[in-house]
Amino acid sequence: MPSGPPSPPFTRAPEASAASAVPDAVTTPGPVPEPGSALARILSGPSGLGTDSLHVGRRANPVAPPEAPALPGLPEPAIASASASVPALALAVARSHPLALAVLSDRPPAPSGPSAVPEPTAAPAEGRPIPGLYYHPVPEPDPVRVAEVSHRIKRWAVDEVEAYPPEWEDQFDGFSVGRYMVACHPDAPTVDHLMLATRLMVAENVVDDVYCEDHGGSPVGLGGRLLLAHTALDPVHTTGEYQPAWAESLFSDAARRSYRSAMEYFVRAASPSQADRFRHDMARLHMGYLAEAAWAETDYLPEVSEYLAMRQFNNFRPCPTITDTVGGYELPAELHALPAMQRVIALAGNATTISNDLYSYTKELDARGKHLNLPVVIAEREGLSDKEAYLKAVEVHNELMHEFEAAATELAATCPDPRVARFLRGVAVWVDGNHYWHMTNTYRYSLPDFW
Repeated sequence: MPSGPPSPPFTRAPEASAASAVPDAVTTPGPVPEPGSALARILSGPSGLGTDSLHVGRRANPVAPPEAPALPGLPEPAIASASASVPALALAVARSHPLALAVLSDRPPAPSGPSAVPEPTAAPAEGRPIPGLYYHPVPEPDPVRVAEVSHRIKRWAVDEVEAYPPEWEDQFDGFSVGRYMVACHPDAPTVDHLMLATRLMVAENVVDDVYCEDHGGSPVGLGGRLLLAHTALDPVHTTGEYQPAWAESLFSDAARRSYRSAMEYFVRAASPSQADRFRHDMARLHMGYLAEAAWAETDYLPEVSEYLAMRQFNNFRPCPTITDTVGGYELPAELHALPAMQRVIALAGNATTISNDLYSYTKELDARGKHLNLPVVIAEREGLSDKEAYLKAVEVHNELMHEFEAAATELAATCPDPRVARFLRGVAVWVDGNHYWHMTNTYRYSLPDFW
């Protein structure tokens, strides 16, 4: 990639073996899960029609089971240390389900290195969840990390890439991207790892705002703009005569400057396979942008099924798919490419994107022009009132969430590799953190008056 402003070196974490890939926190005794907690939810597995076969050891009147075999690839001391604080039935399920075992501790590692930001005090975030929405609460993000990430990302956006003009500063602050990324990646070993995701998140939103929506974006000519922006992620290999012109173009607008810099940081920390995976998912995202733009240009209202297909591409998928890079490890390409893993990642992206549709509903209704979201499409295609359509969209979200959890649990049970368990846990935590940010970001979102 063409070199831009200097950035600090990033040393990639050493490769972990199958036996050591489970987070260190797994070996630390955690509290007994309270009924209804996120941990109890994972330990008990999914519920609902068709999910009974995914439960190991479920019985009407559970009793302490006999000693279960150790999880393949995980040292026995990890289970022994956990047994002091986890009920016997839960421990037996954990031994059979790597995903369950991987969530025995939710405490993220402490930030490393000095911080230039004063240590803040933690305060519960504002906001309320959508009534009837299926979600899982998360602990308040580490306020020290939130402050440090918020400080660093603003300096990057202002000084390194000039991502926005001064008059947008309040909107940048209101985005609360530091709190967002810390909530989604509590297992990131350092703030530097968190910054990998934070820069990419900001860059993606710059592209969305400037090219597509809020700040001068338009469907007209979007394909050409997106193609050139994508070359900041996936470099052009051309002749010597034309290479300089392309390299210079990467600094020509805020979108390309942001993509170029964020990707430059990312490839220093990621393996070639992880970087290529991310490029692929960003191509998916851009294809979804183009489908929505084409419908806007032709004033076409998609069927609900068509809209949901578009949202599988125009969605959050690039964010949870890098959870291993941000976590300082790698899910090997052959495991990431498993059809079952691809289904889990797709469902995670679909559920979180419909959650975004629901929380941003009133914001989009107030925006200029007609903005497609799931409640709007359901209302017009199925002849429902605004309230009925919104509540049906909540049901769609909930079904996608249940499908995601069932698919993740089944994969964890059928592929007992600690790296799979760790990645699945990272995706699940990202889903929950994403909801937390939408629910608590009262600067951007407010709920409709349907209840």
